[in-house]
Amino acid sequence: MTTTTGPAVTRTPFLSAAAESAGRVPILWLALLATPVAAANNATVLILGDMSRALGISTAGASWLVTVFALALAVATPLIATLVRRRGTRTALWLSAGFVAVGTAVVATSPWLPLTLVGRAGQAAGGAGMMAIAMNLAGTARRMGVISAGTGILGAMGPLLGERLTDALSWRAALSILLVTLLAVPAVSRHTTRVPAAGGRFDARGAVLLAVLSSSLVLLPTNPLPALAAAAVTGVLLSLHIRRRPDGYVPAAALRSRLFRSSALMALALSASYFTLLFAIPRLIADRAGWSTGSVATGQMIAMIIGSALTLVFAAVAARLGRTRVRAILLVVGALAATAAVFAHSAIILFAAIGLAVFSATGVNATQSMTAASAVPEAQRPTGIGLFQLAYLMGGALGPALATLLVLG
Repeated sequence: MTTTTGPAVTRTPFLSAAAESAGRVPILWLALLATPVAAANNATVLILGDMSRALGISTAGASWLVTVFALALAVATPLIATLVRRRGTRTALWLSAGFVAVGTAVVATSPWLPLTLVGRAGQAAGGAGMMAIAMNLAGTARRMGVISAGTGILGAMGPLLGERLTDALSWRAALSILLVTLLAVPAVSRHTTRVPAAGGRFDARGAVLLAVLSSSLVLLPTNPLPALAAAAVTGVLLSLHIRRRPDGYVPAAALRSRLFRSSALMALALSASYFTLLFAIPRLIADRAGWSTGSVATGQMIAMIIGSALTLVFAAVAARLGRTRVRAILLVVGALAATAAVFAHSAIILFAAIGLAVFSATGVNATQSMTAASAVPEAQRPTGIGLFQLAYLMGGALGPALATLLVLG
């Protein structure tokens, strides 16, 4: 185990032994490894029209490039976390880098939407690995905070960065932002040689059933009847599987915990609301206030950076507020954001709505992830956090589909 000098630091309760046995990775390398994923996820917000025209499809069709990325990111996150525990960090790191490189190459050259979707999914799988590895190697709550803050800021810059790259080069360049993460791979890899691989039999059936269930739920807004049928069947099969293997890929202890369930549902709801508004607000401001795309991008970036900064302050005082007050604040702020988006016609109020939405979503991730971790046995906390992150990222996959259904379609 590594030791530190100076003031004591608090380790997060859900970090695996990998973080303890690995050499201390400089935090800037970990931030560079993880934060480009947020920019890549949000880079498409203002360029759906450019992508649809280039591929000869509708805006709704182009939104699949967003949905597939977010869904693959959600599904791959617990899978990569399992790979880290079973095969070690270095293997997961270079495999993730390969996914990013190959996926980006496909996105940059593919002339067809189906192949481009495959490349986008490959990018997301690699990005999920980068995020999981960075958090696994962070080691302390303070270093986790740096990664979270960087993710919020890069996510805020993503829409404007994507719009600028599209204007200067092409929309394919905007979808290649994730390549930046590869700059950190060699440096991080040098610190992962002593990470042991975990043993045990992998619960492949549980992983497949959870992936199918997650995908079915995300497809509910666009294909309600088939998605509902698939979700119902898969849900029954997964429930039976969990009874047979309560310590498998989806631990029964997490599902039995009311605290864990409520934390995950809050993450799903507030994340879905945020990502819906992320894609809907630019269209609403253009239609209701007549702002140009560039002005909207700049205003939205400023609002989101302010919201992300407020999250850091809120997370620092959350322990003193208590769990009930924290949850009430997040839910009220999220409801205010959605209400403002529905009724407001002022650009300033709509920008405030996206700022409040990003605050509620990043706030729930920062505070309720710790609550979810405390709701499961210590040995299952890494898995519990992975499932919590799955719920949060599913909101990121639902958001674009809901925005398309309600505003963009």
